[in-house]
Amino acid sequence: MVLHISQSRTLKETQDEFNNAYPYLRIEFYRNSEPGLARRHLKNFMPMTAAGLKQNGELEIYDQMTVGQLENAFKERFGLNVQLSRRSGTLWLETTMTDNWTLKQQNDHGRELSEPAQSRRIASEDESDDD
Repeated sequence: MVLHISQSRTLKETQDEFNNAYPYLRIEFYRNSEPGLARRHLKNFMPMTAAGLKQNGELEIYDQMTVGQLENAFKERFGLNVQLSRRSGTLWLETTMTDNWTLKQQNDHGRELSEPAQSRRIASEDESDDD
């Protein structure tokens, strides 16, 4: 897939485009990543320029790309600080300990961790509807 990075887009538009290919992964944008400074998570409605976008362009993303490679590509090519998170049931967990995993591995693992939780929630809702 090719992800379009442009100052005319919001963070959410970029996140949604990524999530179409990887529904169990999420990209979060941060204002800074300097050592010793707290990262500030940016709101999704903000324009890409608010995240520090230095230039427009396209980023080719493929299944065998690692999380670390993706995060580095955002930083090096566009000046953007991003962190990937993986869905785990109803929670989103940062992938910092598994940055060497591929996007496909992360997404597949997120699916494995989340589908049982979704099935239990749907079954629970069905049972409560019977009352």
